[in-house]
Amino acid sequence: MTDPLFNIENLSLRLGGRQIYDGFSAVLPSGGLTGIVGPNGCGKSTLLRCLAGVQQPDAGRITFQGHPLTQLAAVERAQCMAYLPQNPPVVPDMSVGGLVAKGRTPWRKAFRPLSGADHDAIESALAATELSDLSATRLSALSGGQRQRVWLALALAQDTPVILLDEPTAFLDLQHQLSLLRLLRQLADDQQRSIVMVLHELTLAGRFCDQVLGLRDGQLICAGPAEQAITPRTVAALYDLEADVARDPVFGKPVVFPRE
Repeated sequence: MTDPLFNIENLSLRLGGRQIYDGFSAVLPSGGLTGIVGPNGCGKSTLLRCLAGVQQPDAGRITFQGHPLTQLAAVERAQCMAYLPQNPPVVPDMSVGGLVAKGRTPWRKAFRPLSGADHDAIESALAATELSDLSATRLSALSGGQRQRVWLALALAQDTPVILLDEPTAFLDLQHQLSLLRLLRQLADDQQRSIVMVLHELTLAGRFCDQVLGLRDGQLICAGPAEQAITPRTVAALYDLEADVARDPVFGKPVVFPRE
């Protein structure tokens, strides 16, 4: 029997005087795309930070592929999972290719030049995110959406079996949102990568995700296949919103229609 990607048991966490989680438990399966949805402030980004090992809970346990997450050293985590936060850190003004190359850090020995495998991974990530022609461009010359794609390219260049993304479609226009989600779908299907991402748009989650977790006030409202997790009942429970959920005539996926 395959171990789940993450098993979260009785997670408790308090930040800034606010209780984010109090005995939260959930299971995230291996493989495919898992979307985490819910209203602002419900704990989606914090959960992803806990899964990435950058936020330690006050209590509870998280296992990664059957092993306690806390037993993984930072380098081991970076070789297993790439994490792209909602607000990436401010970096010096460098070239697009220079920043994407930082994704190879977990695989390189100190002071060693980039290897052929490193260059291949960087070029592949730039091509996948449609940034090859901008490799020499300075970050300061890019739009917000372009910078978002550069950070995604960095995560792809890290070449890990697991990718954690916090609102990867933020700042992207509709065309690039769909292009990005199709790419993630392809990575999951063709390369058997496990991808967990926070999304705001329920219809996009239903269209591209295999599994959906719905959170509200630090509680798990729904979890399961997208077709079962996104229903009028769960939309109401998550957002206090009356909505109809229909099937897309082309893909057969759930589409949310808020009522007036």
